[in-house]
Amino acid sequence: MIELGRYNTLTVLRDTRVGLFLGSAEEAEILLPLKYVPSSCEIGDTLEVFCYLDSEERPVATTLKPGILRDNFAALKVMEVNQHGAFMDWGLEKNLLVPFREQPVQMQEGNEYVVYCYLDPKSERLVASARLDRFLDNTALSVTAGQKVSLLVYKETPLGFGVVVDSRHDGLLFRDQIHRKVAVGNALAGYVKAIRPDQKLDIVLEPIGYRKLEPAAERILEELRASGGTLPLHDKSDPQKIQDRLQMSKKVFKKGIGILYRERKIEIRPDGIYQIEAQSPE
Repeated sequence: MIELGRYNTLTVLRDTRVGLFLGSAEEAEILLPLKYVPSSCEIGDTLEVFCYLDSEERPVATTLKPGILRDNFAALKVMEVNQHGAFMDWGLEKNLLVPFREQPVQMQEGNEYVVYCYLDPKSERLVASARLDRFLDNTALSVTAGQKVSLLVYKETPLGFGVVVDSRHDGLLFRDQIHRKVAVGNALAGYVKAIRPDQKLDIVLEPIGYRKLEPAAERILEELRASGGTLPLHDKSDPQKIQDRLQMSKKVFKKGIGILYRERKIEIRPDGIYQIEAQSPE
């Protein structure tokens, strides 16, 4: 059986002027258009291809990598909005439709949204939905407290950010537990901090038991990492330079580097601060 919206491993059956016909063990066939045919390919070879419906609603295979698979979540960009709905770029020739009924807020061309891709049972076409609550399920959790999980940030709330956990569960990343920039559409690694009695998941970005630094110190350390381990700032730097680089006052900056110095995470030199790499035990 050839599954639309998924990768299929199929056998090359015959070569034609329009492309290769591929087949499954159940004798189903699908066309791989000529422009996607690998340079070295022979009858009897197996190929891994993605299968979907082309612009004429015919099943077709491609070697292009889609930005989302069936029964999965991803952040995609809207390329066009017309009378049928919003059409999103998912890396294939035919854009992915989000019908108006699947848009809790009308989508705008050029904006990015987190959506879920599924096979519509009525039309038998692949479509996407931004009504994510319908596809997130916490009734039978597959995660445990302390477990490392994959996250996709899908909405911002007064408390923080809603996240898709391991492509199936709903979780919450509390704002006061975030010490880096987070935005809707970000794919992150995180950890299950707690499972509440109502099956809701509290999520954090650091391993459980990780001793957090004071937020200013954490912000300076993140900037150090992003800058290759050094910053041309120190306790005698101009306050405006500190504000421009780190978005914090000089007083807060000095407190932060004081913490990092005591933790032996940095050294302070005349030309700036330098990150000290953690030493592995012998």
